[in-house]
Amino acid sequence: MFTRKNQTETAATAAAQPAPEAKPDGKGRPTPTRKEAEAARKAALKTPATRKDMARAERDRRTKERGKVRQAMSTGDDRYLPPRDKGPVKGLARNVVDSRRNVGEYLMPVLVIILLVSLIRAPWAVSAIYLLWVITIVGTIVDSFFLVRRVKREVAARFPDASTKGLTTYTIMRSTQIRRLRLPKPQVSRGDSY
Repeated sequence: MFTRKNQTETAATAAAQPAPEAKPDGKGRPTPTRKEAEAARKAALKTPATRKDMARAERDRRTKERGKVRQAMSTGDDRYLPPRDKGPVKGLARNVVDSRRNVGEYLMPVLVIILLVSLIRAPWAVSAIYLLWVITIVGTIVDSFFLVRRVKREVAARFPDASTKGLTTYTIMRSTQIRRLRLPKPQVSRGDSY
């Protein structure tokens, strides 16, 4: 009644049973041992002794995060970019904008020139300001229209199911920034393919 089964009988019954199926909705990692779980729990419960230490630890954590974001802004690393710049669609839009000259990137220098010329009270200066103003604004609008069409066409070709929400504004804002001041930094040179 309470006798041990033969090892051969145990092996035979184990071989006869089907192998358990892997769950597709599993957690994807083994369950930690009790020792590992307790060590992790104790590490999480360790709090700094004083308020100063707690503030220092939080400041160090924020500094590390900011360093990662700053590095990502230089290298274009998608993992640490802010949510505004994340994703392959935004990366493609940045590359399309950065691969060409845009009228919008000259908008700020031209507006400074208009401001300086407006200090002159001669009739020719007023006419020049008006003409330069109209040419700059109309040129920026027309160039932005064609740029947005190009970006949307490229996104539709490469990422047909991707959402383009906010892409127009993102493209226009990037195209109106001076190239050196753009963040994330341009990853393609002018004239390069993207």
